[in-house]
Amino acid sequence: MLANLYSSAVLGIDAYMVEVEVDTARGLPSFSTVGLPDNAIKESRDRVKSAIKNSGYSFPAKRITVNLAPADIKKEGTNFDLPVALGILAAEGVIESLSLSEYVIVGELSLDGRIKPVRGALPVAVCARDAGGGQKKLILPKENSREASVVDGVTVYGVSTLSEVVEFLNGNLELEPVLFDPAIYRPVVRDGAADFADVKGQAHVKRALEVAAAGGHNVLMVGPPGSGKTMLARRLSTILPDLSLDEAIEVTKIQSVAGVLDRDEGLVMERPFRAPHHTISDVGLTGGGRVPRPGEVSLAHNGVLFLDELPEFRRAVLEVLRTPLEDGRVTIARAMVSVAYPSSFMLVGAMNPCPCGYLGDIKRDCTCSPVQVQSYRSRISGPLLDRIDIHCDVPSVRFAELDDDTRAESSEAVKERVDRARRVQATRFEGTEVYSNSRMEPQDIRLFCRLERDSRDLLETAVERLGLSARAYTRVLKVARSIADLEGVPDITLAHVSEAIQYRTLDRPVTG
Repeated sequence: MLANLYSSAVLGIDAYMVEVEVDTARGLPSFSTVGLPDNAIKESRDRVKSAIKNSGYSFPAKRITVNLAPADIKKEGTNFDLPVALGILAAEGVIESLSLSEYVIVGELSLDGRIKPVRGALPVAVCARDAGGGQKKLILPKENSREASVVDGVTVYGVSTLSEVVEFLNGNLELEPVLFDPAIYRPVVRDGAADFADVKGQAHVKRALEVAAAGGHNVLMVGPPGSGKTMLARRLSTILPDLSLDEAIEVTKIQSVAGVLDRDEGLVMERPFRAPHHTISDVGLTGGGRVPRPGEVSLAHNGVLFLDELPEFRRAVLEVLRTPLEDGRVTIARAMVSVAYPSSFMLVGAMNPCPCGYLGDIKRDCTCSPVQVQSYRSRISGPLLDRIDIHCDVPSVRFAELDDDTRAESSEAVKERVDRARRVQATRFEGTEVYSNSRMEPQDIRLFCRLERDSRDLLETAVERLGLSARAYTRVLKVARSIADLEGVPDITLAHVSEAIQYRTLDRPVTG
């Protein structure tokens, strides 16, 4: 007997339909799976056999062949345990096979018949919705049901055991579909645990981070130990605009595929903040591996990637950041497949000004020579520095500022200005793929970053004296555009260009 049903597999952050064909024939008992399965799928025969028996059904002593089509794409993971088991039972007449054609089915089986959660439920739900064969219903583990219900246009059923699915398909059990109510997913309401008001002093650094948030710019903070770099970076997300529903779905898809999604959330509504340790590998940062998985740059998509002690990262690791910073995506090529992960993030770095950490400090003397300082800073290449829009000095905080009980401006107040600036940019770039000033293309810069004569002269002087590259020159223009947007003015003035230039501190020569 032959049974046909549908499942889905994840490739990158998207899913594609897989037709599962199960044939049971007379002959010596065997169980073979074809269609380029990986080891996890090949091992499913033991899980499927035990799950069927322990659920109270008979496992056929026949020659069982399972085909996963399309057969020319490598299949990976444990998504196919449940559909294979149901296919075997349908081929043996336990399930009415006609009822299977309406569903897309995924799930991993335990030996006792319980259904375990899988990765990539949200992309699978999107695939089920868009399927051309009429499969608008999805059966998957109960733990994944809330995540999948986010997708409009597909009916989601969450199940816990193999026997529960069999009874449901045979019409002996009624399951309520899991419904998604968009009204319950509103922008995150912060509890005030982290706030810009907590940071003493550093008004100019807060201003730089506000400009960065307004335009989606990359930032590098340079200062001695204990000056507040990490504290400031961790509060950057509190002034970023709220995620739109489309952005939230994209972030959720990435976290689902990576297996780091909190399934109680269902939909991620807070911008990611990722802070990997400096011992991370290049694969861990950008993604990849034998079975490709998203890296930290993709997990930070639509959020912040914070690299503390930036020069301590290996040079090769830092250099792989160039492509995602420019393109907003990472492509991982393998012999049989190429996958792309989105990686549009704000890079925030922090570093000491020199090896000892106290160059220019008002409290302690630096013990480093100019050569040592230059060697330390050269761990970050010029091309990477060019891709960081804002370089900001973070000096030590004086006692008078630490002892001041005056409450500084809150994140909520700063966020209001950032939101206004982002709305201006949304109107400016409406109908294009550009969503912030940092992503402007050359034609956008020519159109929206025109300078008056005095501003152009100042920028020309800065380019000549600091030796700014063409890329750094465009970064200054983009930052100036963001400063103007924060002030709500249409034209870039001399003051805006001047402020943008002073955010290029690392382009200046080192002095001992």
